[in-house]
Amino acid sequence: MTHVTSTSLISRRTMLRATGAAGTVAALGVGTTLLAPPAAAAGSTYAHPGLLHTTTDLARMAAKVKAGAAPYTAGYARLTANRHAQSGWTPNPQTTITRGGSGQNYAILYNDIHAAYQNGLRYHVSGDAAHADTAVAILNAWSAKLTTLAGNADRFLAAGLYGYQFANAAELVRDHPDFELDRFKEMLSGVFAPLSDSFLVQHNGAVVSNYWTNWDLAAMACVLATGILCDDKAQVGRAVDYFKHGDGLGSIRNAIPVVHDDGLAEWLEAGRDQGHALLGVGLMATFCEMAWNQGIDLYGYDDSRFLKGAQYVAKWSMGGEVPFTANTRAKGAVNGWSGSETVAGAAGVDPGMTRPIWALIANHYTKRRGLSASYLTRIAAKSSPEGGGGDYGPNSGGYDQLGFGTLAFTRDRSTPSASPSATASGAAPDPRPQTDASASASASTTPASGKDLAATGSTDVVAWSATAGLTAVAGGLLLLRRRDKAGRGTAE
Repeated sequence: MTHVTSTSLISRRTMLRATGAAGTVAALGVGTTLLAPPAAAAGSTYAHPGLLHTTTDLARMAAKVKAGAAPYTAGYARLTANRHAQSGWTPNPQTTITRGGSGQNYAILYNDIHAAYQNGLRYHVSGDAAHADTAVAILNAWSAKLTTLAGNADRFLAAGLYGYQFANAAELVRDHPDFELDRFKEMLSGVFAPLSDSFLVQHNGAVVSNYWTNWDLAAMACVLATGILCDDKAQVGRAVDYFKHGDGLGSIRNAIPVVHDDGLAEWLEAGRDQGHALLGVGLMATFCEMAWNQGIDLYGYDDSRFLKGAQYVAKWSMGGEVPFTANTRAKGAVNGWSGSETVAGAAGVDPGMTRPIWALIANHYTKRRGLSASYLTRIAAKSSPEGGGGDYGPNSGGYDQLGFGTLAFTRDRSTPSASPSATASGAAPDPRPQTDASASASASTTPASGKDLAATGSTDVVAWSATAGLTAVAGGLLLLRRRDKAGRGTAE
């Protein structure tokens, strides 16, 4: 069965839904489970801090570490041992950051971002103001100088990955009296978010399936995080709608195209390689968590499809056998060169390869939701205590996730009496499973080398043209013989 998506554009229907009804359920897309209305529905802003960490989350970390509770103490020890988490880190801001092609200097940026994030997180756990001051100094230095992201197609990866990470670092210190928050918002909104928005609309002038799943997910994370940080309801609406209805390979039904009767669901990029599959799962989890902290349940969307995909990747990454449906994707430029690539099966794995992504996912589904997810539980335990940037190799692949999930996301099992509201103080949404969010997740059951996984495979991309405009894609996405067991189309 062949399904063709004929355009790489965010459709007019999508744009109208995202921008014309912001602040309503319709703005977030049909089918969203709202555990509580987003904070914006009751006022002009979202919950802050409200990206990966809420006020409640930060208070839990501090209290658990102070009490000497495991595994929080082990997670905190990894944080304090990281060289980026030391107060007094000296930033090295640049006017232009280049990723891809000649003159690359983007390692400067990701090292400074991780130093800002780690110092911000350490401040909330320890109460030592020197760490907050260090984070603010880093963020202020960059917002005063950075004006351009340059390079080949990989600049879109830089915008997506470092945009969402920058926003999360800023949320940790947004109330600091010395933080130039407005200037920082202008930098994110003017330098990072436009590239990510452009990528989701035009896909760098390529057919919509030219770029693998992680490219879309990085851009989606940047758009969502920047929208929340800047209280831009239309931007948040666009990101959430793309998660559910986007034409690219990062939307949930394209990233996880086949659901099996055993409760596992194929992750498309498992047909590429393990490192990129782990990157994509981590990015989708990041996206879901940031939305969750604003009262938007994407973890449970489409019968908890993400849970089924994450369980699949967890089992596969531990050396388990998983099914994979052969598929072909179209590649090439709009009105230019064209080609295709067929993937016949899941790639080989190294059971020792890991990224700091599993604590977040396992704790959401097993502790917040009380669901069984044995593959996630096992791989999270195997990866614990999770570190962060600088602990998984020196190259950019080791900095794609902010990490420290053992400290940040370990939680006690929620009870049915948990509060059902997400408030401006950052209280977590209702952790109880909702009717359309219950999952039939079936389960029976050393750091990575730091290879630059996000950039690998860039030969598949095409040069971007500023004059390409909003051009409809001919050719589009071809996924052969991909239907889930319920008979639903896999590329809507």
